[in-house]
Amino acid sequence: MTKQQLIENIRRHESFLCVGLDSDRKKLPRHLLGEDDPIFAFNKAIIDATAPYCVAYKPNVAFYECEGVDGWVSLERTVAYLKKHYPDHLIIADAKRGDIGNTSAMYARCFFEQLDVDALTIAPYMGEDSVTPFLGYPGKWVILLALTSNKGSHDFQMTANGEGQRLFEEVIRKSQQWADDERMMYVVGATQGNLFEDIRRVAPRHFLLVPGVGAQGGSLEEVCKYGLTDECGLLVNSSRGIIFADTTEQFARAAAEKARELQQQMKQLLYR
Repeated sequence: MTKQQLIENIRRHESFLCVGLDSDRKKLPRHLLGEDDPIFAFNKAIIDATAPYCVAYKPNVAFYECEGVDGWVSLERTVAYLKKHYPDHLIIADAKRGDIGNTSAMYARCFFEQLDVDALTIAPYMGEDSVTPFLGYPGKWVILLALTSNKGSHDFQMTANGEGQRLFEEVIRKSQQWADDERMMYVVGATQGNLFEDIRRVAPRHFLLVPGVGAQGGSLEEVCKYGLTDECGLLVNSSRGIIFADTTEQFARAAAEKARELQQQMKQLLYR
């Protein structure tokens, strides 16, 4: 998916919502546990219910890998279902991979060839040669961790060098030598508030993947105040607040309502 196609999908859906498929088996509605593949059954219902209100899905790979082979099968089935039935929705594997070059090349092969997702989250700590293998796939997006929403983000990401440049800013500046805004995005946590203004000074045209709205307490209004561009430039993720809004047999309907509420807020913010 190109950047222009993503922008057109955002305009078509009047939404920049990404639904996080953090599908924890222990939290699934009990009536699904008798299914041959409960996680896929859950994901399918969530996808069908929320697709009109979002433009992307982000399965968190850890929730599948912890289930062993069965979990990976659930992930493969989920991606295949999205590609067949909702091909205009961006599929982001939230795997946060990053290693020496030859290992990164295998991770890239895994996610961009075998699983065939559209985008992958990458930890850039090991530098250029750990990231460039992922950039060898035309039409695929690399999403670098820049400024995350967790409490520990301040341990390293806010550390300043002798010139006063913080580490997250250095990551963003340096990485723009490897790829442009047609192939690279950045993860910026919704809880970082007005730091989005600083992000936009160093990455004015890049899309930002923004977790932390909803259960983690991030403000959609604040994210848009500082991060929205004339191309939108945002993919705001909500996971638990949507997919686990209800754990009865009405879970999909509840998820659709939560997604619709966010979409309506986004629509207003897009045209404000």
